[in-house]
Amino acid sequence: MTYILDDYAVLSPLRFRNNWLKLAIVTFGILAGVSSSSPLVPLTIALCMSFTTIHFGKVPARFYLHILAVPAGFVLVSVVIIAFFFGDGTKIFSFDVFGYSLGVDPQGLNMALLILARTIGGMSCLFFLSLTTPMIELFAVLKKAKFPDSFVEISMMMYRYIFVFLDVAMGIKYAQEVRLGYRNFKTSFRSMVMLGANLFIRSWEQGEKLYLSMNSRCYDGKLIMYDEKRPVKMPELLLTGAYFTIVLTVFYLTRGMSLI
Repeated sequence: MTYILDDYAVLSPLRFRNNWLKLAIVTFGILAGVSSSSPLVPLTIALCMSFTTIHFGKVPARFYLHILAVPAGFVLVSVVIIAFFFGDGTKIFSFDVFGYSLGVDPQGLNMALLILARTIGGMSCLFFLSLTTPMIELFAVLKKAKFPDSFVEISMMMYRYIFVFLDVAMGIKYAQEVRLGYRNFKTSFRSMVMLGANLFIRSWEQGEKLYLSMNSRCYDGKLIMYDEKRPVKMPELLLTGAYFTIVLTVFYLTRGMSLI
């Protein structure tokens, strides 16, 4: 709870840049990454986005690599399965497991590397957006983009109360721990049930309080969100144009190219 993505987004110098430009950069990166048939394009996107987030966004490199390693670790399991069980052709290497031959061929390995590169590239784009733009500003962008008011407002309230209830849950769990509420499996199960029941009651109470407070402030079904005007400056356009040019050049030069 000490460090969440919004903490870094609020402190990032890129917070004060045009949100629409950042959304365009992220959208372009994701579309180019999933459209490429070569892993080099999403890897180029990941390199550019990571450099921008760390250098210009002032996000600590250690923290950034830590959160990027989480989705990369999950996808590695799928990559290993794809490498061994997809594709056909001459095996690069193989071995026997209980009489069954397992091996990796060039087609399966290329597919696995492409999926890994696309995952890293896409997550780098999303982390760039989330680490440089506070969620409240993203909600303002969605509202300005003519998303339904009910969708934006419910999303905003859900995001706000995730951390409220998480803080309550951590407080209750700490109180249970100091009273040896998790000393064995039986007491741990009982403590978790009590924790869930208390959170449900707190959620109900917070919902009633929120309803009363909004009605007392003459809530008419619409929340007003502040959207600051931030014009796009020439250096930003030049850097964005250079990024687009690099990605499109790599995309063109690596069409149909495989690493193996």
